[in-house]
Parts: sequence; structure tokens; C-alpha cells
Amino acid sequence: MDILLIGGLWLNGSVWGRVASALEALGHRPVPLTLPGQGDGSAAATLDDQVDAVLAAVDAAPGKLMVVGHSAACSLAWLAADRRPGRLAKVALIGGFPSSHGQLYADFFEVRDGVMPFPGWSPFEGPDAADLDDRARGELAAAAIPVPQGVARGLVRLADDRRFDVPVVVVCPEFTPAQARESINAGDVPELARAKRVDFADIDSGHWPMVTKPAELARILAAAAGAA
Repeated sequence: MDILLIGGLWLNGSVWGRVASALEALGHRPVPLTLPGQGDGSAAATLDDQVDAVLAAVDAAPGKLMVVGHSAACSLAWLAADRRPGRLAKVALIGGFPSSHGQLYADFFEVRDGVMPFPGWSPFEGPDAADLDDRARGELAAAAIPVPQGVARGLVRLADDRRFDVPVVVVCPEFTPAQARESINAGDVPELARAKRVDFADIDSGHWPMVTKPAELARILAAAAGAA
């Protein structure tokens, strides 16, 4: 199966390198995506530009595919389900949940000079970054791409209820499946509360398992694709 890999804030497609190699060895066709404004040199990109890039990759797939979103990009994966519900075999959400209609995409940190830079490691101390050693932290921070304001503060627009028919797997790194279920059942994730099929997969990692546990993450994604 084609597996579209969408990284979260500050990341480009190269972050999926080891996951992609492992998925290929498991018989799948990974497609790591570099989003507009996160690796193409454009500081003027918008959320709509990123959605268009995701949809172009979906449309280019020869058949149904699984779309994987990491962190904030869980909303991009869910937007693909909204725009192309008939083309997606499954959505995989790593370390995050989709925003609801009318919410801002990722207005989490300070915007300066039209972009939202990586804020340093202080906001991520604890479970998020506990498995990143100094070298991994340094490499991630050095490679971090400031996210354009038009992306971070873009408005999420959802319209097609057929998105709720697309099966979902929530990959749980810095939180547990039990915590994810609790959030959904408490009404904190309205989109997944309405989804007809939501499964959970645990991975013992921090927020960036593609960096610290790429082989294990690939096995989880391959299993999810095989169950689609």
C-alpha cells in the first residue's frame, strides 16, 4: 500500500528516512512529504497550500492509501479524509489529534517576522523529549524550519461527514492508549468521538518516534496498513 507520511511542525520529509526504508522492506510504498513552507524555502505558504500538497499526493497514488500525520499534521491527515474520503484506506495519527472545524491549525508558539520558529526544548521537557539524547536534540533543532504564519494560524475547514467512515489508528508515543481513549470519551477530541472505527497502537517513545524508534514505528504503520 502507498503510505503518505506527513511530519509535524518544523519538519520536512527527510525526517521519515529510516521509517520509509523500513516500510519498503516490509513491502509498502512510503511517500514522505515535504510541505510548502517547511522545506521549499517559502515563508509565504498557507495552510491551504499544505492541504493542496497533501491532496496532490493522495491523487497521485494508484489506489487507496494510508495517510499518516504526526503531531500538528494529524489535522492535515484528517483534512485529507475530509476532502478525499473515498481514496483513503486509513488515517494514522502519531502523537496528536485532529483539530475541529473552525479551529486554528497550530497557533501554539510565538510568531516573529511572519514565522513560528522552533521554541527550543523547554516546552517539550518531560515525556515528549525524554528519549532524545543531546545529539538528537541538537540535530532536530538545527534542522527545524520556521513555520509560516499562514500555516500556523490557518483555519481548519471540515465539511464532509464521510470522513467519519475512514478507519483511524491513533499511535500513542508520549501518552498511552488509555489516556487517548479518556480524552476522546471526555469530549476533548470531537472529531474522533464521531469516527466509526478508532484503534490504538502503543509505542514506547517520546513525541518523535520517527527519530528514536523508526523500525518499531514502521512495524506499527505496516500492521495498520495491512489491517485496512
